[in-house]
Amino acid sequence: MAQEGSFTQFNDVEKKGAYTGAGVEAGHSVSVDPAQDVYYDPSKESLMTRLGLNLESFKRAPGTTRGLVAHGDIPPEYLQHDNPLLQQKMKPRHLQMIAVGGSIGTGLFVGSGSALGNGGPAGILLAWIIMGVMLINVTQALGEMAILYPVSGGFYTLASRMIDPSFAFAMGWNYVLQWAVVLPLEITVAGSTVQYWTDAVPLAAWITIFFVVIIIASALGTLGYAEEEFWSSCLKLLVVVMYIIIGIVCICGGGPAGGDFDTYQGARLWHEAPGAFPNGFKGVCAVFVTAAFSFAGTELVGLAATETPNPRKTMPSAVKNTFWRITLIYVTSLTIVGLTIKSDDPDLYNGSGSDISPFVILMDRARIKGLNHLINLTICISVLSIGLSCVYAGSRTLTALAETGYAPKFFTYIDKSGRPLYSVLALLVLGPLAYINCADVGGEVFNWLVALSGLSTLITWLSICITHIRFRKAWKAQGHSVEELPFKALGGEYGSWLGTILIIIILIAQFYIGLFPIGGVESAGERAESFFLSYLAAPIMILFYVVGYAWKRGTPRKASEIDLDTGRKSWLTVEEMRIYRAERAAAPFYVKVYRMLFSN
Repeated sequence: MAQEGSFTQFNDVEKKGAYTGAGVEAGHSVSVDPAQDVYYDPSKESLMTRLGLNLESFKRAPGTTRGLVAHGDIPPEYLQHDNPLLQQKMKPRHLQMIAVGGSIGTGLFVGSGSALGNGGPAGILLAWIIMGVMLINVTQALGEMAILYPVSGGFYTLASRMIDPSFAFAMGWNYVLQWAVVLPLEITVAGSTVQYWTDAVPLAAWITIFFVVIIIASALGTLGYAEEEFWSSCLKLLVVVMYIIIGIVCICGGGPAGGDFDTYQGARLWHEAPGAFPNGFKGVCAVFVTAAFSFAGTELVGLAATETPNPRKTMPSAVKNTFWRITLIYVTSLTIVGLTIKSDDPDLYNGSGSDISPFVILMDRARIKGLNHLINLTICISVLSIGLSCVYAGSRTLTALAETGYAPKFFTYIDKSGRPLYSVLALLVLGPLAYINCADVGGEVFNWLVALSGLSTLITWLSICITHIRFRKAWKAQGHSVEELPFKALGGEYGSWLGTILIIIILIAQFYIGLFPIGGVESAGERAESFFLSYLAAPIMILFYVVGYAWKRGTPRKASEIDLDTGRKSWLTVEEMRIYRAERAAAPFYVKVYRMLFSN
Protein backbone atom coordinates (compact mmCIF):
# COMPACT_ATOMS: atom_id res chain seq x y z
CA MET A 1 0.00 0.00 0.00
CA ALA A 2 1.24 3.47 -0.82
CA GLN A 3 1.96 5.80 2.06
CA GLU A 4 0.40 9.26 2.09
CA GLY A 5 1.69 12.15 4.16
CA SER A 6 4.57 12.32 6.60
CA PHE A 7 2.95 10.41 9.44
CA THR A 8 3.71 6.87 8.32
CA GLN A 9 2.74 5.43 11.68
CA PHE A 10 -0.87 6.16 10.75
CA ASN A 11 -0.68 3.67 7.88
CA ASP A 12 -2.29 6.11 5.45
CA VAL A 13 -3.10 4.13 2.35
CA GLU A 14 -4.09 5.12 -1.14
CA LYS A 15 -6.58 2.77 -2.66
CA LYS A 16 -4.82 1.87 -5.88
CA GLY A 17 -4.27 -1.44 -7.61
CA ALA A 18 -6.28 -4.60 -7.72
CA TYR A 19 -7.97 -5.88 -4.62
CA THR A 20 -6.83 -9.22 -3.27
CA GLY A 21 -8.37 -9.25 0.20
CA ALA A 22 -11.12 -11.34 1.66
CA GLY A 23 -14.78 -11.02 0.86
CA VAL A 24 -17.29 -9.06 2.84
CA GLU A 25 -17.81 -10.38 6.34
CA ALA A 26 -21.25 -11.01 7.70
CA GLY A 27 -22.81 -8.08 9.44
CA HIS A 28 -21.13 -5.42 7.32
CA SER A 29 -23.35 -3.23 5.18
CA VAL A 30 -21.34 -2.18 2.15
CA SER A 31 -22.16 -1.21 -1.40
CA VAL A 32 -21.79 -3.99 -3.92
CA ASP A 33 -21.70 -2.31 -7.31
CA PRO A 34 -19.72 -4.83 -9.41
CA ALA A 35 -17.92 -1.99 -11.22
CA GLN A 36 -16.33 -1.03 -7.91
CA ASP A 37 -14.53 -4.37 -7.81
CA VAL A 38 -12.66 -3.54 -11.02
CA TYR A 39 -9.60 -1.29 -11.07
CA TYR A 40 -9.39 1.21 -13.93
CA ASP A 41 -6.27 3.30 -14.57
CA PRO A 42 -7.16 6.38 -16.72
CA SER A 43 -3.48 7.31 -17.05
CA LYS A 44 -3.13 4.49 -19.59
CA GLU A 45 -5.66 6.22 -21.82
CA SER A 46 -4.70 8.88 -24.35
CA LEU A 47 -4.74 12.56 -23.37
CA MET A 48 -7.73 13.17 -25.63
CA THR A 49 -9.67 10.43 -23.83
CA ARG A 50 -8.82 11.79 -20.40
CA LEU A 51 -9.94 15.26 -21.47
CA GLY A 52 -13.14 13.91 -23.00
CA LEU A 53 -12.34 15.10 -26.50
CA ASN A 54 -12.71 11.91 -28.55
CA LEU A 55 -15.31 9.20 -29.06
CA GLU A 56 -13.40 6.73 -26.89
CA SER A 57 -13.92 9.00 -23.87
CA PHE A 58 -17.69 8.48 -24.04
CA LYS A 59 -17.41 4.74 -23.43
CA ARG A 60 -18.31 3.47 -19.98
CA ALA A 61 -15.46 3.43 -17.47
CA PRO A 62 -14.78 -0.26 -16.70
CA GLY A 63 -14.18 0.37 -13.00
CA THR A 64 -13.08 2.71 -10.26
CA THR A 65 -9.76 4.54 -10.22
CA ARG A 66 -9.58 4.02 -6.44
CA GLY A 67 -8.02 7.45 -6.28
CA LEU A 68 -9.31 8.48 -2.85
CA VAL A 69 -6.69 8.46 -0.11
CA ALA A 70 -7.73 6.61 3.03
CA HIS A 71 -6.07 6.92 6.43
CA GLY A 72 -5.49 4.22 9.03
CA ASP A 73 -5.90 0.45 9.11
CA ILE A 74 -8.91 -0.23 6.92
CA PRO A 75 -10.70 -3.55 7.46
CA PRO A 76 -10.01 -5.67 4.35
CA GLU A 77 -13.70 -6.07 3.54
CA TYR A 78 -14.00 -2.32 2.94
CA LEU A 79 -10.98 -1.93 0.66
CA GLN A 80 -12.78 -3.01 -2.48
CA HIS A 81 -16.12 -1.36 -1.85
CA ASP A 82 -17.64 2.10 -2.04
CA ASN A 83 -14.98 3.59 -4.29
CA PRO A 84 -16.83 6.26 -6.30
CA LEU A 85 -16.66 5.69 -10.04
CA LEU A 86 -16.16 9.43 -10.48
CA GLN A 87 -12.51 10.34 -11.02
CA GLN A 88 -10.49 12.45 -8.59
CA LYS A 89 -9.41 15.24 -10.95
CA MET A 90 -9.87 18.30 -8.75
CA LYS A 91 -6.77 19.96 -7.37
CA PRO A 92 -6.64 21.83 -4.03
CA ARG A 93 -6.76 25.22 -5.78
CA HIS A 94 -9.98 24.22 -7.51
CA LEU A 95 -11.68 23.26 -4.25
CA GLN A 96 -10.53 26.45 -2.51
CA MET A 97 -11.91 28.72 -5.20
CA ILE A 98 -15.18 26.79 -5.46
CA ALA A 99 -15.57 27.40 -1.71
CA VAL A 100 -14.53 31.06 -1.79
CA GLY A 101 -16.04 32.36 -5.01
CA GLY A 102 -18.17 29.62 -6.52
CA SER A 103 -21.54 30.89 -5.31
CA ILE A 104 -20.86 34.60 -5.90
CA GLY A 105 -23.20 35.58 -8.71
CA THR A 106 -26.47 37.30 -9.49
CA GLY A 107 -27.70 36.92 -5.91
CA LEU A 108 -25.03 39.37 -4.76
CA PHE A 109 -24.40 41.46 -7.90
CA VAL A 110 -28.05 41.90 -8.97
CA GLY A 111 -30.34 40.48 -6.26
CA SER A 112 -28.86 42.75 -3.61
CA GLY A 113 -30.60 45.66 -5.37
CA SER A 114 -34.14 44.35 -4.86
CA ALA A 115 -33.14 43.18 -1.37
CA LEU A 116 -32.04 46.74 -0.57
CA GLY A 117 -35.42 48.02 -1.75
CA ASN A 118 -37.26 45.59 0.51
CA GLY A 119 -35.10 45.51 3.62
CA GLY A 120 -33.20 48.79 3.52
CA PRO A 121 -29.49 49.17 4.32
CA ALA A 122 -29.81 47.69 7.82
CA GLY A 123 -32.27 45.00 6.74
CA ILE A 124 -29.98 43.48 4.12
CA LEU A 125 -27.07 43.43 6.56
CA LEU A 126 -29.14 41.79 9.28
CA ALA A 127 -30.61 39.16 6.93
CA TRP A 128 -27.25 38.30 5.33
CA ILE A 129 -25.50 38.07 8.72
CA ILE A 130 -28.18 35.71 10.06
CA MET A 131 -27.89 33.61 6.91
CA GLY A 132 -24.10 33.75 7.21
CA VAL A 133 -24.09 32.50 10.81
CA MET A 134 -26.38 29.66 9.79
CA LEU A 135 -24.28 28.81 6.75
CA ILE A 136 -21.02 28.72 8.70
CA ASN A 137 -22.55 26.00 10.88
CA VAL A 138 -23.88 24.17 7.83
CA THR A 139 -20.49 24.12 6.10
CA GLN A 140 -18.69 23.09 9.28
CA ALA A 141 -21.06 20.14 9.69
CA LEU A 142 -20.74 19.29 6.01
CA GLY A 143 -16.96 19.44 6.20
CA GLU A 144 -16.82 17.08 9.17
CA MET A 145 -18.90 14.47 7.36
CA ALA A 146 -17.49 14.93 3.84
CA ILE A 147 -13.89 14.49 5.03
CA LEU A 148 -14.78 11.28 6.84
CA TYR A 149 -17.17 10.08 4.10
CA PRO A 150 -16.24 11.51 0.66
CA VAL A 151 -18.96 9.39 -0.96
CA SER A 152 -20.70 9.86 -4.28
CA GLY A 153 -23.68 12.17 -3.82
CA GLY A 154 -22.21 13.76 -0.69
CA PHE A 155 -24.88 15.06 1.67
CA TYR A 156 -27.70 13.28 -0.21
CA THR A 157 -26.10 9.86 0.31
CA LEU A 158 -25.35 10.64 3.95
CA ALA A 159 -28.92 11.85 4.56
CA SER A 160 -30.20 8.54 3.18
CA ARG A 161 -27.94 6.71 5.60
CA MET A 162 -28.28 8.86 8.72
CA ILE A 163 -31.88 10.12 8.54
CA ASP A 164 -34.31 8.27 6.32
CA PRO A 165 -34.14 7.01 2.70
CA SER A 166 -37.58 8.48 1.95
CA PHE A 167 -36.57 11.92 3.22
CA ALA A 168 -33.30 11.69 1.27
CA PHE A 169 -35.27 10.74 -1.85
CA ALA A 170 -37.40 13.87 -1.45
CA MET A 171 -34.43 16.11 -0.68
CA GLY A 172 -32.31 14.64 -3.49
CA TRP A 173 -34.94 15.00 -6.20
CA ASN A 174 -35.84 18.47 -4.92
CA TYR A 175 -32.17 19.41 -5.17
CA VAL A 176 -31.94 18.10 -8.74
CA LEU A 177 -35.13 20.00 -9.62
CA GLN A 178 -33.69 23.18 -8.12
CA TRP A 179 -30.64 23.14 -10.37
CA ALA A 180 -32.64 21.99 -13.38
CA VAL A 181 -34.80 25.12 -13.09
CA VAL A 182 -31.98 27.50 -12.18
CA LEU A 183 -30.01 26.50 -15.31
CA PRO A 184 -32.41 28.10 -17.85
CA LEU A 185 -32.87 31.03 -15.46
CA GLU A 186 -29.13 31.73 -15.44
CA ILE A 187 -28.92 31.39 -19.24
CA THR A 188 -31.69 33.96 -19.57
CA VAL A 189 -30.04 36.33 -17.10
CA ALA A 190 -26.78 36.03 -19.06
CA GLY A 191 -28.62 37.07 -22.21
CA SER A 192 -30.29 40.06 -20.54
CA THR A 193 -26.93 41.07 -19.02
CA VAL A 194 -25.38 41.42 -22.46
CA GLN A 195 -28.26 43.70 -23.44
CA TYR A 196 -26.74 46.30 -21.10
CA TRP A 197 -24.46 47.09 -24.04
CA THR A 198 -26.86 46.57 -26.95
CA ASP A 199 -30.35 45.34 -27.65
CA ALA A 200 -29.76 45.00 -31.37
CA VAL A 201 -29.29 41.25 -30.99
CA PRO A 202 -32.48 39.43 -29.91
CA LEU A 203 -32.53 37.70 -26.52
CA ALA A 204 -33.10 34.30 -28.15
CA ALA A 205 -29.77 34.60 -29.97
CA TRP A 206 -27.87 35.29 -26.75
CA ILE A 207 -29.66 32.40 -25.04
CA THR A 208 -28.50 30.10 -27.84
CA ILE A 209 -24.90 31.33 -27.63
CA PHE A 210 -24.66 30.95 -23.86
CA PHE A 211 -26.37 27.58 -23.88
CA VAL A 212 -23.79 26.30 -26.39
CA VAL A 213 -20.98 27.63 -24.16
CA ILE A 214 -22.37 25.71 -21.17
CA ILE A 215 -22.72 22.53 -23.27
CA ILE A 216 -19.07 22.78 -24.38
CA ALA A 217 -17.84 23.43 -20.82
CA SER A 218 -19.93 20.54 -19.50
CA ALA A 219 -18.44 18.24 -22.15
CA LEU A 220 -15.02 18.86 -20.59
CA GLY A 221 -16.20 17.13 -17.42
CA THR A 222 -14.95 17.70 -13.89
CA LEU A 223 -11.73 19.38 -14.98
CA GLY A 224 -13.59 21.79 -17.26
CA TYR A 225 -15.94 22.75 -14.43
CA ALA A 226 -13.10 23.06 -11.92
CA GLU A 227 -10.90 25.23 -14.14
CA GLU A 228 -13.81 27.47 -15.12
CA GLU A 229 -14.75 27.89 -11.45
CA PHE A 230 -11.17 28.69 -10.50
CA TRP A 231 -10.64 31.47 -13.05
CA SER A 232 -14.15 32.93 -12.85
CA SER A 233 -13.88 32.98 -9.04
CA CYS A 234 -10.57 34.82 -9.31
CA LEU A 235 -12.26 37.45 -11.50
CA LYS A 236 -15.27 37.74 -9.18
CA LEU A 237 -13.08 38.19 -6.11
CA LEU A 238 -10.97 40.80 -7.90
CA VAL A 239 -14.02 42.80 -8.93
CA VAL A 240 -15.65 42.61 -5.47
CA VAL A 241 -12.42 43.77 -3.79
CA MET A 242 -12.17 46.64 -6.31
CA TYR A 243 -15.79 47.55 -5.62
CA ILE A 244 -15.20 47.60 -1.86
CA ILE A 245 -12.12 49.83 -2.18
CA ILE A 246 -13.85 52.21 -4.61
CA GLY A 247 -16.96 52.22 -2.41
CA ILE A 248 -14.98 53.24 0.67
CA VAL A 249 -13.33 56.04 -1.30
CA CYS A 250 -16.71 57.24 -2.60
CA ILE A 251 -18.30 57.16 0.86
CA CYS A 252 -15.45 59.32 2.12
CA GLY A 253 -16.05 61.81 -0.68
CA GLY A 254 -13.12 60.87 -2.88
CA GLY A 255 -15.11 60.22 -6.05
CA PRO A 256 -14.45 62.06 -9.34
CA ALA A 257 -15.50 65.70 -9.46
CA GLY A 258 -19.01 66.20 -10.77
CA GLY A 259 -20.17 62.77 -9.65
CA ASP A 260 -22.52 61.97 -6.78
CA PHE A 261 -19.62 61.05 -4.50
CA ASP A 262 -17.31 64.06 -4.65
CA THR A 263 -18.36 65.08 -1.14
CA TYR A 264 -18.43 63.14 2.13
CA GLN A 265 -21.37 60.71 2.31
CA GLY A 266 -20.90 58.86 5.58
CA ALA A 267 -23.95 57.01 6.89
CA ARG A 268 -26.51 59.62 5.88
CA LEU A 269 -28.59 57.11 3.90
CA TRP A 270 -29.22 55.22 7.13
CA HIS A 271 -30.76 58.32 8.69
CA GLU A 272 -32.49 60.01 5.76
CA ALA A 273 -35.89 58.80 4.53
CA PRO A 274 -36.81 56.03 3.91
CA GLY A 275 -34.32 55.04 6.63
CA ALA A 276 -32.47 51.90 7.68
CA PHE A 277 -35.60 49.68 7.76
CA PRO A 278 -38.05 51.12 5.19
CA ASN A 279 -40.44 48.17 5.46
CA GLY A 280 -39.72 47.20 9.05
CA PHE A 281 -39.83 43.57 10.16
CA LYS A 282 -41.64 42.48 7.00
CA GLY A 283 -38.86 43.94 4.86
CA VAL A 284 -36.21 41.90 6.68
CA CYS A 285 -38.29 38.74 6.23
CA ALA A 286 -38.55 39.45 2.50
CA VAL A 287 -34.76 39.58 2.17
CA PHE A 288 -34.07 36.08 3.52
CA VAL A 289 -34.85 34.21 0.30
CA THR A 290 -32.69 36.58 -1.75
CA ALA A 291 -29.88 36.02 0.74
CA ALA A 292 -30.37 32.25 0.52
CA PHE A 293 -30.26 32.44 -3.29
CA SER A 294 -26.99 34.41 -3.12
CA PHE A 295 -25.43 31.67 -0.96
CA ALA A 296 -26.83 28.78 -3.03
CA GLY A 297 -24.08 26.46 -4.17
CA THR A 298 -21.95 26.79 -1.05
CA GLU A 299 -22.71 23.15 -0.31
CA LEU A 300 -21.06 22.10 -3.59
CA VAL A 301 -17.79 21.49 -1.75
CA GLY A 302 -19.53 18.51 -0.16
CA LEU A 303 -20.30 17.05 -3.57
CA ALA A 304 -16.80 17.85 -4.85
CA ALA A 305 -15.10 16.03 -1.96
CA THR A 306 -15.42 12.71 -3.77
CA GLU A 307 -13.64 14.14 -6.83
CA THR A 308 -10.52 15.34 -5.01
CA PRO A 309 -7.86 12.77 -4.06
CA ASN A 310 -7.37 13.67 -0.39
CA PRO A 311 -10.35 15.47 1.19
CA ARG A 312 -8.73 15.33 4.61
CA LYS A 313 -5.97 17.59 3.30
CA THR A 314 -7.97 19.96 1.10
CA MET A 315 -11.46 20.19 2.60
CA PRO A 316 -10.68 21.93 5.95
CA SER A 317 -9.34 25.06 4.26
CA ALA A 318 -12.27 25.07 1.83
CA VAL A 319 -14.72 24.89 4.74
CA LYS A 320 -12.96 27.62 6.74
CA ASN A 321 -12.74 29.88 3.70
CA THR A 322 -16.53 30.04 3.77
CA PHE A 323 -16.28 32.21 6.90
CA TRP A 324 -13.96 34.66 5.14
CA ARG A 325 -16.18 34.77 2.06
CA ILE A 326 -19.21 35.62 4.18
CA THR A 327 -17.34 38.18 6.28
CA LEU A 328 -15.12 39.91 3.74
CA ILE A 329 -17.14 39.51 0.55
CA TYR A 330 -20.83 39.56 1.41
CA VAL A 331 -21.03 41.60 4.62
CA THR A 332 -18.47 44.21 3.54
CA SER A 333 -19.84 44.68 0.01
CA LEU A 334 -23.44 44.87 1.27
CA THR A 335 -22.38 47.50 3.79
CA ILE A 336 -21.03 49.51 0.86
CA VAL A 337 -24.28 48.98 -1.05
CA GLY A 338 -26.33 50.32 1.86
CA LEU A 339 -24.09 53.36 2.27
CA THR A 340 -24.06 54.39 -1.40
CA ILE A 341 -27.54 53.61 -2.85
CA LYS A 342 -30.89 54.69 -1.37
CA SER A 343 -33.38 51.89 -0.87
CA ASP A 344 -36.02 53.79 -2.87
CA ASP A 345 -33.64 54.69 -5.71
CA PRO A 346 -35.68 54.43 -8.97
CA ASP A 347 -32.76 52.81 -10.80
CA LEU A 348 -33.18 49.72 -8.59
CA TYR A 349 -36.60 49.13 -10.15
CA ASN A 350 -36.30 50.42 -13.74
CA GLY A 351 -34.78 47.76 -15.94
CA SER A 352 -33.54 44.21 -15.59
CA GLY A 353 -30.31 42.28 -15.21
CA SER A 354 -27.25 44.40 -14.56
CA ASP A 355 -29.24 47.61 -15.13
CA ILE A 356 -30.57 47.24 -11.57
CA SER A 357 -27.30 46.09 -10.04
CA PRO A 358 -26.20 48.40 -7.20
CA PHE A 359 -22.62 47.58 -8.19
CA VAL A 360 -23.15 49.03 -11.69
CA ILE A 361 -25.28 51.92 -10.41
CA LEU A 362 -22.49 53.05 -8.07
CA MET A 363 -19.95 53.21 -10.91
CA ASP A 364 -22.41 55.10 -13.13
CA ARG A 365 -23.28 57.61 -10.38
CA ALA A 366 -19.64 58.12 -9.44
CA ARG A 367 -18.81 58.67 -13.12
CA ILE A 368 -15.99 56.16 -13.02
CA LYS A 369 -15.73 55.22 -16.66
CA GLY A 370 -15.08 51.66 -17.74
CA LEU A 371 -15.62 49.91 -14.42
CA ASN A 372 -19.36 49.60 -15.00
CA HIS A 373 -18.54 47.54 -18.08
CA LEU A 374 -16.05 45.40 -16.15
CA ILE A 375 -18.68 44.70 -13.49
CA ASN A 376 -21.25 43.87 -16.15
CA LEU A 377 -18.79 41.48 -17.79
CA THR A 378 -18.16 39.88 -14.40
CA ILE A 379 -21.89 39.48 -13.84
CA CYS A 380 -22.19 37.79 -17.23
CA ILE A 381 -19.32 35.38 -16.46
CA SER A 382 -20.74 34.76 -12.97
CA VAL A 383 -24.09 33.81 -14.45
CA LEU A 384 -22.44 31.33 -16.82
CA SER A 385 -20.40 29.99 -13.91
CA ILE A 386 -23.55 29.33 -11.87
CA GLY A 387 -25.12 27.74 -14.96
CA LEU A 388 -22.23 25.29 -15.17
CA SER A 389 -22.56 24.65 -11.42
CA CYS A 390 -26.20 23.73 -12.08
CA VAL A 391 -25.10 20.97 -14.43
CA TYR A 392 -22.36 19.79 -12.08
CA ALA A 393 -24.46 19.69 -8.88
CA GLY A 394 -27.61 18.35 -10.50
CA SER A 395 -25.83 15.60 -12.45
CA ARG A 396 -23.79 14.36 -9.45
CA THR A 397 -26.89 14.20 -7.26
CA LEU A 398 -28.91 12.46 -9.99
CA THR A 399 -26.13 9.89 -10.34
CA ALA A 400 -26.16 9.27 -6.58
CA LEU A 401 -29.96 8.88 -6.68
CA ALA A 402 -29.52 6.20 -9.33
CA GLU A 403 -26.75 4.50 -7.34
CA THR A 404 -29.06 4.21 -4.33
CA GLY A 405 -31.96 2.91 -6.42
CA TYR A 406 -34.05 6.10 -6.47
CA ALA A 407 -33.54 6.98 -10.13
CA PRO A 408 -33.29 4.91 -13.33
CA LYS A 409 -30.16 2.76 -13.36
CA PHE A 410 -28.79 4.21 -16.61
CA PHE A 411 -27.99 7.43 -14.74
CA THR A 412 -25.13 5.57 -13.04
CA TYR A 413 -23.28 5.57 -16.39
CA ILE A 414 -19.87 7.23 -15.97
CA ASP A 415 -17.58 7.42 -18.98
CA LYS A 416 -13.81 7.14 -19.26
CA SER A 417 -13.40 10.88 -18.81
CA GLY A 418 -15.19 10.72 -15.45
CA ARG A 419 -18.43 12.32 -16.68
CA PRO A 420 -21.80 11.02 -15.41
CA LEU A 421 -22.88 11.22 -19.04
CA TYR A 422 -26.63 10.58 -18.96
CA SER A 423 -27.06 12.68 -15.80
CA VAL A 424 -25.30 15.60 -17.49
CA LEU A 425 -27.51 15.22 -20.57
CA ALA A 426 -30.63 15.12 -18.36
CA LEU A 427 -29.74 18.51 -16.90
CA LEU A 428 -28.72 20.04 -20.23
CA VAL A 429 -31.91 18.96 -21.96
CA LEU A 430 -33.82 21.39 -19.72
CA GLY A 431 -31.66 24.36 -20.75
CA PRO A 432 -33.94 25.32 -23.68
CA LEU A 433 -36.63 26.26 -21.12
CA ALA A 434 -34.80 29.59 -21.17
CA TYR A 435 -36.57 30.38 -24.45
CA ILE A 436 -39.84 30.66 -22.50
CA ASN A 437 -38.73 34.16 -21.54
CA CYS A 438 -38.90 35.17 -25.19
CA ALA A 439 -42.68 34.68 -25.19
CA ASP A 440 -45.15 37.34 -24.07
CA VAL A 441 -46.17 35.33 -21.01
CA GLY A 442 -42.67 33.97 -20.52
CA GLY A 443 -41.94 35.96 -17.37
CA GLU A 444 -45.05 34.73 -15.59
CA VAL A 445 -44.48 31.10 -16.61
CA PHE A 446 -40.86 31.28 -15.54
CA ASN A 447 -41.81 32.71 -12.13
CA TRP A 448 -43.83 29.58 -11.47
CA LEU A 449 -41.00 27.32 -12.66
CA VAL A 450 -38.59 29.04 -10.28
CA ALA A 451 -41.16 28.74 -7.49
CA LEU A 452 -40.93 24.95 -7.82
CA SER A 453 -37.51 25.10 -6.20
CA GLY A 454 -37.72 28.35 -4.27
CA LEU A 455 -37.01 26.80 -0.86
CA SER A 456 -34.82 23.93 -2.07
CA THR A 457 -31.59 25.51 -0.88
CA LEU A 458 -32.94 25.97 2.63
CA ILE A 459 -34.29 22.42 2.69
CA THR A 460 -30.89 21.10 1.60
CA TRP A 461 -29.08 23.04 4.32
CA LEU A 462 -31.62 21.87 6.89
CA SER A 463 -31.05 18.26 5.89
CA ILE A 464 -27.26 18.72 6.26
CA CYS A 465 -27.69 19.99 9.83
CA ILE A 466 -30.08 17.17 10.77
CA THR A 467 -27.80 14.60 9.12
CA HIS A 468 -24.88 15.86 11.19
CA ILE A 469 -26.91 15.70 14.42
CA ARG A 470 -27.87 12.11 13.62
CA PHE A 471 -24.29 11.26 12.66
CA ARG A 472 -22.94 12.54 15.98
CA LYS A 473 -25.61 10.59 17.86
CA ALA A 474 -24.78 7.37 15.97
CA TRP A 475 -21.04 7.98 16.36
CA LYS A 476 -21.47 8.18 20.14
CA ALA A 477 -23.98 5.31 20.34
CA GLN A 478 -21.58 2.96 18.56
CA GLY A 479 -18.72 3.66 20.97
CA HIS A 480 -16.71 6.17 18.95
CA SER A 481 -15.01 9.31 20.25
CA VAL A 482 -15.00 12.71 18.55
CA GLU A 483 -11.22 12.56 18.90
CA GLU A 484 -11.23 10.02 16.07
CA LEU A 485 -12.65 12.58 13.65
CA PRO A 486 -10.06 14.05 11.26
CA PHE A 487 -11.98 17.35 11.24
CA LYS A 488 -14.39 18.52 13.93
CA ALA A 489 -17.16 21.03 13.22
CA LEU A 490 -16.56 24.32 15.02
CA GLY A 491 -19.73 24.18 17.11
CA GLY A 492 -20.13 20.42 17.14
CA GLU A 493 -23.70 19.21 17.20
CA TYR A 494 -24.71 22.43 18.98
CA GLY A 495 -23.71 24.35 15.86
CA SER A 496 -25.97 22.10 13.80
CA TRP A 497 -28.82 22.67 16.25
CA LEU A 498 -28.28 26.43 15.88
CA GLY A 499 -28.27 26.07 12.09
CA THR A 500 -31.47 24.01 12.25
CA ILE A 501 -33.25 26.56 14.44
CA LEU A 502 -32.21 29.48 12.22
CA ILE A 503 -33.39 27.70 9.07
CA ILE A 504 -36.76 26.92 10.66
CA ILE A 505 -37.11 30.59 11.67
CA ILE A 506 -36.27 31.66 8.11
CA LEU A 507 -38.85 29.21 6.71
CA ILE A 508 -41.47 30.65 9.08
CA ALA A 509 -40.51 34.19 7.99
CA GLN A 510 -40.90 33.19 4.35
CA PHE A 511 -44.30 31.63 5.12
CA TYR A 512 -45.35 34.93 6.71
CA ILE A 513 -44.10 37.08 3.83
CA GLY A 514 -45.80 34.75 1.35
CA LEU A 515 -49.17 35.34 3.00
CA PHE A 516 -48.62 39.03 3.75
CA PRO A 517 -46.29 40.41 1.05
CA ILE A 518 -44.82 43.90 1.11
CA GLY A 519 -47.35 46.32 -0.38
CA GLY A 520 -50.26 44.05 0.49
CA VAL A 521 -52.72 42.31 -1.83
CA GLU A 522 -56.12 43.33 -3.13
CA SER A 523 -57.82 39.94 -3.36
CA ALA A 524 -57.70 36.39 -2.04
CA GLY A 525 -56.49 35.22 -5.45
CA GLU A 526 -53.49 37.53 -5.29
CA ARG A 527 -52.73 36.31 -1.77
CA ALA A 528 -52.82 32.70 -2.91
CA GLU A 529 -50.57 33.50 -5.87
CA SER A 530 -48.10 35.33 -3.62
CA PHE A 531 -48.01 32.43 -1.15
CA PHE A 532 -47.46 29.68 -3.70
CA LEU A 533 -44.83 31.68 -5.56
CA SER A 534 -42.97 31.76 -2.25
CA TYR A 535 -43.82 28.33 -0.86
CA LEU A 536 -44.61 26.01 -3.76
CA ALA A 537 -41.45 24.00 -3.04
CA ALA A 538 -42.90 22.82 0.30
CA PRO A 539 -45.80 20.77 -1.15
CA ILE A 540 -43.42 19.52 -3.88
CA MET A 541 -41.06 18.29 -1.16
CA ILE A 542 -43.94 16.57 0.65
CA LEU A 543 -45.05 14.95 -2.61
CA PHE A 544 -41.54 13.62 -3.23
CA TYR A 545 -41.44 12.20 0.30
CA VAL A 546 -44.78 10.42 -0.15
CA VAL A 547 -43.60 8.93 -3.46
CA GLY A 548 -40.29 7.85 -1.93
CA TYR A 549 -41.96 6.22 1.05
CA ALA A 550 -44.60 4.49 -1.08
CA TRP A 551 -41.87 3.17 -3.39
CA LYS A 552 -39.24 1.96 -0.94
CA ARG A 553 -40.97 2.02 2.46
CA GLY A 554 -37.83 3.43 4.03
CA THR A 555 -37.94 4.38 7.71
CA PRO A 556 -35.40 6.05 10.03
CA ARG A 557 -32.87 3.71 11.63
CA LYS A 558 -31.83 3.58 15.25
CA ALA A 559 -28.54 5.33 16.00
CA SER A 560 -26.97 1.99 16.89
CA GLU A 561 -27.95 0.55 13.48
CA ILE A 562 -26.67 3.36 11.22
CA ASP A 563 -23.85 2.25 8.90
CA LEU A 564 -20.77 4.26 9.92
CA ASP A 565 -18.22 2.22 7.97
CA THR A 566 -19.08 2.11 4.27
CA GLY A 567 -17.20 4.85 2.45
CA ARG A 568 -15.27 5.86 5.55
CA LYS A 569 -11.80 7.16 4.69
CA SER A 570 -10.33 7.74 8.16
CA TRP A 571 -9.77 4.76 10.46
CA LEU A 572 -7.26 6.37 12.79
CA THR A 573 -7.66 5.51 16.47
CA VAL A 574 -7.90 7.99 19.32
CA GLU A 575 -4.28 7.30 20.25
CA GLU A 576 -3.08 7.87 16.70
CA MET A 577 -5.03 11.12 16.41
CA ARG A 578 -3.61 12.32 19.74
CA ILE A 579 -0.08 11.70 18.46
CA TYR A 580 -0.93 13.51 15.23
CA ARG A 581 -2.36 16.54 17.04
CA ALA A 582 0.52 16.60 19.54
CA GLU A 583 3.00 16.82 16.66
CA ARG A 584 1.03 19.66 15.11
CA ALA A 585 0.81 21.45 18.46
CA ALA A 586 4.61 21.66 18.46
CA ALA A 587 4.54 23.89 15.36
CA PRO A 588 5.53 27.59 15.61
CA PHE A 589 2.85 29.97 16.85
CA TYR A 590 2.31 31.66 13.47
CA VAL A 591 1.78 28.26 11.83
CA LYS A 592 -0.83 27.32 14.44
CA VAL A 593 -2.63 30.64 13.92
CA TYR A 594 -2.67 30.07 10.16
CA ARG A 595 -4.02 26.54 10.60
CA MET A 596 -6.71 27.74 12.99
CA LEU A 597 -7.92 30.42 10.58
CA PHE A 598 -7.41 28.85 7.17
CA SER A 599 -6.54 25.15 7.45
CA ASN A 600 -6.89 22.20 9.83
